[in-house]
Formats: sequence, structure tokens, C-alpha cells
Amino acid sequence: MSKSNLELLRTRVDDLNLELLKLINERAQLVQEIAKAKETQGVYKYDPVRERKMLDTIKEHNDGPFDNATIDHLFKEIFKAGLDLQKDDHQKALLVSRKKKPENTIVNIKGETIGDGKQHFVFGPCAVESYEQVATVAKAMKEKGLKLLRGGAYKPRTSPYDFQGLGVEGLKILKRVADEYDMAVISEIVNPADIEMAIDYIDVIQIGARNMQNFELLKAAGAVNKPVLLKRGIAATIEEFINAAEYIMAQGNGQIILCERGIRTYERATRNTLDISAVPILKQETHLPVMVDVTHSTGRRDLLLPCAKAALAIGADGVMAEVHPDPAVALSDAQQQMNLDQFDTFYSDLLASNFVRI
Repeated sequence: MSKSNLELLRTRVDDLNLELLKLINERAQLVQEIAKAKETQGVYKYDPVRERKMLDTIKEHNDGPFDNATIDHLFKEIFKAGLDLQKDDHQKALLVSRKKKPENTIVNIKGETIGDGKQHFVFGPCAVESYEQVATVAKAMKEKGLKLLRGGAYKPRTSPYDFQGLGVEGLKILKRVADEYDMAVISEIVNPADIEMAIDYIDVIQIGARNMQNFELLKAAGAVNKPVLLKRGIAATIEEFINAAEYIMAQGNGQIILCERGIRTYERATRNTLDISAVPILKQETHLPVMVDVTHSTGRRDLLLPCAKAALAIGADGVMAEVHPDPAVALSDAQQQMNLDQFDTFYSDLLASNFVRI
């Protein structure tokens, strides 16, 4: 073959490359239009039956030299790229996305403005056990100028025989203590039917890790005008976490605080594995404030302080930790709650670090 013929063939290949590029992009634009039409009609984007029909038709018209297996592989990649393009379009449209709203969302909880560039702190017992127990912790918090009080009235537990919380009575105790000490209450709700009742007692609805994908609960929380603290699920990806927040915001409630609380991995040195990198990712991908629960992520009192410092250093809007007057007799999670002396040391050491901006 002469050099001129080789160059002509190569030129033809170059031309075909550009033609293919044009056709692939034209196809991609059509796929985007189809995605918009499906979204309008409420139709799921991925249609495996149509994909199989298209592949069969393409292979029926295949005259080679590629065999059908190669053609099948090539077009599956094109189809996958089109589906990914539709996902990208969906991601851009998320209400919680930083692309949708570039500025930070600030959640106001009785004067505490979470997401304002300063760090905020949530403390309290794992579970509400009595008025005296909660009031003792609240008094210690009040002395430090803290006002975000947590406590579990409803406790989803791994074992059905473990302490499940005091229910409405626990909410009433939290409300009483909060009124006496001028605090704001954060407490978990597990049943969508309890949302309307609970908002009379609490200032922030917490949705726990085990309920992160309880979609009816997410929608119920999104339908009321009350801040929501959403914890990451035990084995949830960041994408799943973000979409859970979207369920809430899609109902009209944009007062959402995300909370990284560790995920389940093969590691057993800690209760869970604190995914500290999730904090900057969530801050970049969403406009929502992000807190870190150092108690549930570690399950170890000796790791609370370094993990809290790490959370603040990496950009978290706040830290959540558990405090109990006498952890040894706590009805739940005794091994991971701080007593009042440990709380004093923890908070003073945290304030002495270079990471706190108050």
C-alpha cells in the first residue's frame, strides 16, 4: 500500500471519528429530552426492556466485521453513558445541591444559627430517664453557656428487649427542662404519626441513622415547619444520605442539618467508623450545615475529644456528644457517655484548641 493511500484511509478514519462524535452527542441530547419527558410523566428513567429491544435491533443489522458480542459491549457503554448523563441532570436539580443554592443555609434554633461559620455544640443524655437526670446535665450545660440539649424519648434499639425510651413522657421532661434552663430540645422521632404531636415539645426533629431511609418519616418531617437533624444511615453512601435530605426538602422544609455519625465497616476498634471526609464532601455538594456525632461514631469516651477536634478542624458546623450524670447506671449506651467531670474536661480542652470559632 502506498503512503498516499494510507494517508487517505487515515484521513477517512479521522472524518468518521468526528462524524461519530457528532452522532453520539446528538444522541445524548435526545436522551436528555427523553429524560425530561419521562420526568414530566413521572416515568422511571431506566427502561431495561427498551434497551434490550434496541440492542437486538442493532445486532440484527450488524454486517461486521465486529461480532455481535463486541457490538453489544460498545452500545451498552453508550447506553450507560446516556443513563449517567440523566443522573447528572437529576443531581444538578436537587434542592439540597450547592449548584441549586450556592450560599450556605443557616438553621436558626432559638437564636443558635447553625451554618453561620461558627461551631455549635449539642450535648445531653443518650436517653431521657428522669427529670432529675436531664436537669442535672442541663444545669452543667447552662453554666458553660450552651443551649442545644439532646435526649432520646424514643429509642430504636437493636434488641427488642433493650430500653426503648419513655415516649411522650420523655418529651414532656425535655420540654420542662428546656423551659427552665432556656434551652432548645433536639430529640428523635421514629413514627411519622408522632410528628405533629412531638413538635409541641421539641425544637428540632432528629431522624436517626436507622430511619434515614424511612421515606414516610422523611416526608412527614418535611411537611412541618420545624428544623430537622438528619443522621447518616449505618451503611448509607453519601449519595443516599443526600437524597434522604432531598426527601425532606422536597416537601417544603429547608431547615435541615446533616449529621455524620459513623458508618458500619469491618473495623471493630470503634463502635462505627467515623467517615471524617464526609464533612467536606457534604459541605461541597450541599448548602446544608453539617454536624458530627462523636459519641455514636466512636462508642468510646477516650476518643471523643480527638474526634471532636478533627471534626471542627475539617469544617464541621458543630459537634454532638452524650453526657450523663452517672453513666455506670445509664439505661442505654453506658460505656460511651461522659460523666459531668469528663464533660468539663472535654469542653474546656475543646475550647482551648485552635479549631473552635464561637
